[in-house]
Amino acid sequence: MTAEPRVYVIHENAEWFPPFAAAFEAEGVPAEEWLLTDGSIDLSAEPPAGVYWSRLSASAHTRDHGESKEYGRAVLRWLEASGRTVVNGSRVLELEVSKAAQHSALQRAGIDVPKTIAVFGTEALKQRAREFSAPFISKHNQGGKGLGVRRHDSHDEFDAWVDGPEFEPSPDGITLLQENLFAREPFVTRVEFAGGDFVYAVRVDTSAGSFELCPAEACALPGADGVEPEPLFRIREEIGADHPLVAQYRAFLRDAGITVAGIEFIETVDGRFVTYDVNTNTNYNPDVEAGAAVSGPRTIARHLGGLLAREAQPVTV
Repeated sequence: MTAEPRVYVIHENAEWFPPFAAAFEAEGVPAEEWLLTDGSIDLSAEPPAGVYWSRLSASAHTRDHGESKEYGRAVLRWLEASGRTVVNGSRVLELEVSKAAQHSALQRAGIDVPKTIAVFGTEALKQRAREFSAPFISKHNQGGKGLGVRRHDSHDEFDAWVDGPEFEPSPDGITLLQENLFAREPFVTRVEFAGGDFVYAVRVDTSAGSFELCPAEACALPGADGVEPEPLFRIREEIGADHPLVAQYRAFLRDAGITVAGIEFIETVDGRFVTYDVNTNTNYNPDVEAGAAVSGPRTIARHLGGLLAREAQPVTV
């Protein structure tokens, strides 16, 4: 890392960085990646001057970077103990890597969440699953991109899966059992925030039935015979900054110390607005960005640039 004050972007997946690099350049904000895939820190040294933004991901283990989460914990606590400005710091990382922690925090904030049971290990899974009517959902407590999420249409099918070779435990050993939410229409909504403020809401098409809804360009798959598929993501104009749920989210993020996030909810057939995921290393879909009045990455770059400029101001006594 260089000595000149700058924004340091802490993450473990270089494929997700180009849109942010372009945004920092466009906003004239000096920025540098800090990849936590290897390396070391001198715990007795002062970190370089600057602003640090954590984009550590719960899905790091799917890229063979599972240790980056623990390395990240050490790095963020070192930075915070040294008095550095850290955006989405150690407290936020603990929410990123635990859907159970997210669920508790959202529920405490008065936000509607799905009925969920957290089960450690496999011994009690089949018994606790009987507390849900089929169909129901199982998911990893520590996951991302929708990986590890499965729908079960009967308890017998679930039992066979738990006992069979296809069962894959969450990296932290905690499986979540959750009510299956029936959407009023085949889409979910992802609300993006940067600097704690609303950026835009995105309609995500779920008609294909997949739970893997990563918005980043690096996650996109080509259509059949190389034909470009219809975009799954588009701006949802009717969800704006003045929507009551957006106001709830804003208060939740403030209380949780989260500066950058994408929060997902589903509108159910019985009229509920149910929130089921908080993603604190949010990525932005290129189709959405191309048509949006406001850019997510550039909003983040401006916010972090403002924090950097504030750090450079002399302290008056």
